[in-house]
Amino acid sequence: MVTTMQGRFTSRLHDERVASWLGIALGVSILVSFATGLVSHFMQQPAGWMQWPSRPVNLYRVTQGVHVIGGVATVPLLLAKLWTVYPRLWQWPAVRSVLHAAQRLLVFVLVAAALFQFVTGVLNIAYWYAFRFFFTTAHYWTAYILVGALLIHVSDQWAKARRTVMTRPQDAVGRRGFLLTVAAASGAVALTTAGEAVTPLARLAVLAPRRPGTGPQDVPVNKSAAATGVTATARDPAWRLTVTGRVSREVTLSLADLHALPQHTARLPISCVEGWSVEAAWRGVRLRDVLRLAGVAGDATVRVESLERYGLYRSSEVDPPHWRDPLTLLALGMNGAPLALDHGYPCRLIAPNRPGVMQTKWVHRLVVA
Repeated sequence: MVTTMQGRFTSRLHDERVASWLGIALGVSILVSFATGLVSHFMQQPAGWMQWPSRPVNLYRVTQGVHVIGGVATVPLLLAKLWTVYPRLWQWPAVRSVLHAAQRLLVFVLVAAALFQFVTGVLNIAYWYAFRFFFTTAHYWTAYILVGALLIHVSDQWAKARRTVMTRPQDAVGRRGFLLTVAAASGAVALTTAGEAVTPLARLAVLAPRRPGTGPQDVPVNKSAAATGVTATARDPAWRLTVTGRVSREVTLSLADLHALPQHTARLPISCVEGWSVEAAWRGVRLRDVLRLAGVAGDATVRVESLERYGLYRSSEVDPPHWRDPLTLLALGMNGAPLALDHGYPCRLIAPNRPGVMQTKWVHRLVVA
């Protein structure tokens, strides 16, 4: 005899129809998060054959905004789905056959991976690293486990879910109200987070860790000069920018030399992996103009190095599509003022369609390969 202890779970919301609708919505959300997450991962760690385009300018801003804001908005869906199906955890006997055991193990992996992804994801965007492992690597590989388990679960349950959804229930009022409440909760979470990337909604962004208009020169910062230990070296009058590596001639430029070169302005966003983004007016020297002074070949790759001594993102690679783009600058100013120290003074990289961690600050060397 199989029982789910129905006497303890009397709500009609613990049924297959509600679970199916929530499962469909949750599955779509997870797949969207997975796809946009892959964009972020491979922009930061591209395979050897990959070269991301520099246009459209806001591609990464949109995909990462959807990834983070959509991911946060999925949390109510996940909680509602778990609440709907948790009576099945109390089925007895716990295992009825080898196939049933495999199905339950798959559900366990699916639930565990989903909880891991969403809990650590929320902690990451809140800058609260309560875990010892490297978030990016763990988040990336767990995503494959989650999506793999999801696809197997969908293939196993699709016929039942389709049949359940297509069947007209006798009493749909309570179920409809519950589903609308969950949808409203997800919408409210999205609305109160989206302002970190959608400037007109900034005043509503009470759940966002960063908001447009906050920080030096009205742009937020994740890393300050003091936190990275570059305050003294960045302010040193002897600072120089060096272009070296596979060049026709090495070039060394002072800050005054950079200001003497043709100056250009570009409106580009800083788009952070945590989901926030802010557009600013950047002014400086085109990176391609500096590289041409050194006689750099058109197919070269450039490593932009920061004054930071430590950290995974103290340098970044700039491929030809980006360094040849006229919008890619070695910025010396922002929003009509000299570049603030926390934004990368005396010189920083700003390029279209790149994650914020790759917009290297406090630049002092360009190494051409």
